[in-house]
Amino acid sequence: MSDQTNMPLPPKWSRTTIGVVIEDKVPQNGPSGDDTFTYVDIGGIENSTKRIVDPKLLSVGEAPSRAKQVLAADDVLVSMTRPNLNAVAKVPAELDGAIGSTGFHVLRTKIIEPSWLYYTVQSNDFVHAMCQVVQGALYPAVRPRDIRSYGLPIPPLNEQRRIVDKIEELFSDLDAGVAALTRAKANLKRYRASVLKAAVEGHLTAAWRAEHPGTEPASALLARILTERRQKWEADQLAKFTAAGKSPPKNWKDKYAEPSPPDTTNLPDLPDGWCWATMEQISSYQRNGYFQSPDGATSGTPILRINAVRPMKVDLAESRFLSSLKGQVDDYFIENGDLLFTRYNGSVELLGVAGMVRGCTERILHPDKLIRVKLVDSDTMPSYVEIAANVGESRKHMAGRARTTAGQTGISGGDVREMPIPVATLAEQRLIVQEVAERLSQIDAGLAQVEHGLLRAARLRQSILKQAFEGNLVPQDPTDEPASVLLERLRASQSPHECNGSVTKPVKSRGRRSKAELTKRSTGE
Repeated sequence: MSDQTNMPLPPKWSRTTIGVVIEDKVPQNGPSGDDTFTYVDIGGIENSTKRIVDPKLLSVGEAPSRAKQVLAADDVLVSMTRPNLNAVAKVPAELDGAIGSTGFHVLRTKIIEPSWLYYTVQSNDFVHAMCQVVQGALYPAVRPRDIRSYGLPIPPLNEQRRIVDKIEELFSDLDAGVAALTRAKANLKRYRASVLKAAVEGHLTAAWRAEHPGTEPASALLARILTERRQKWEADQLAKFTAAGKSPPKNWKDKYAEPSPPDTTNLPDLPDGWCWATMEQISSYQRNGYFQSPDGATSGTPILRINAVRPMKVDLAESRFLSSLKGQVDDYFIENGDLLFTRYNGSVELLGVAGMVRGCTERILHPDKLIRVKLVDSDTMPSYVEIAANVGESRKHMAGRARTTAGQTGISGGDVREMPIPVATLAEQRLIVQEVAERLSQIDAGLAQVEHGLLRAARLRQSILKQAFEGNLVPQDPTDEPASVLLERLRASQSPHECNGSVTKPVKSRGRRSKAELTKRSTGE
């Protein structure tokens, strides 16, 4: 099954399969007694480091049904589910005797260096081979026999150890670099969050306010917005009466519903000149999206996916198509300057977040699981509110409104209308938007460099493994015992039923030896 099966091997190397060099089975007794036990499941493996980072201490009474396999130090664990994620690890000495999930295939080596197998199952060749034989769509997995039949190059035992030592030396340097990049990534994300927080709390523009004490307060801006909001409503109502050929009834203006102001009891104080408003006060339009689900068409009318909206971003490329439309759809086409909120999402962190539509040059619908909002003041206000809606008290409000109904976590249009927004003066809004854009651009450039570095490290890691399995990482030693002799001793130690088609049948049995005896003989000790 290996992509390396046809590659020439260095002198004294041999080829076999994983199944030949591991025990047929490990004990499946599970935990016993009335005390606690240490449990290792697939979720306890960190994919990036290939280590067990989260073993669980459980009582025997709460043992999961999968807690069966008794692990030993140096066992190599390979997750059989979602092999593309390559959840593999080697059991450290401190977890000897822990209980492993049956979701792992436990590779307990015979004779060969366990770390040789540990690094083998981290290679791209192994991952690719497993992905080729995966079964199941909803729960993709491989079988133990798929793992056991993977082709394995075997160097002499002493060379295995030299190669492993070299891999660990090189990986140690790589890991230090990756750790530094990971810290830089976390610091950039924290800096991003602090920039956005400072923006909506007024700290980012504090010096500007001190230099412009006579700026018109946000309360005056809000008053104008509320007046314009009512005027727009009245104009819309008159247009409807005209379209219907009717005259406005008496006191028709009294039907206008004044938007509710925010409850500021538990809201923090704002900088001088700022004021709190609700999203309802500063918006003139709010609506859920189009109800029709995509039908698998490859052309037609585009409609956004739910994941098109992320904090401060709307990705117009994240769309599907509707081959035909039902009912009136004009009100569902998005426009530049619209704010889109996620109404449903499996992740609470992405629920109720907002992005502003930019660069829209075609007619694109928004779906029912997104809420579309138009602000009364389209001069800078949408860009500023896009920032405010995703951080601080505004975000806290939305996260607090998340609720689960019929298995779906969502928020309502009322939650969006009641969202508190810290309104800055119009001139300050423009400055905030500009400052945030410049700083986030620098942060994004830094993050791109970090991601490039992490990708390069991953490629270098695979390059090291490739050189190792081709015999190019350390020089061969002509005095090393050939791997064929090692495999022959392994065959001789096995009973006939233990051999598989990857090796020849054993010669006359010389009796089964212990692993320690075999290792001692192979090293000449």
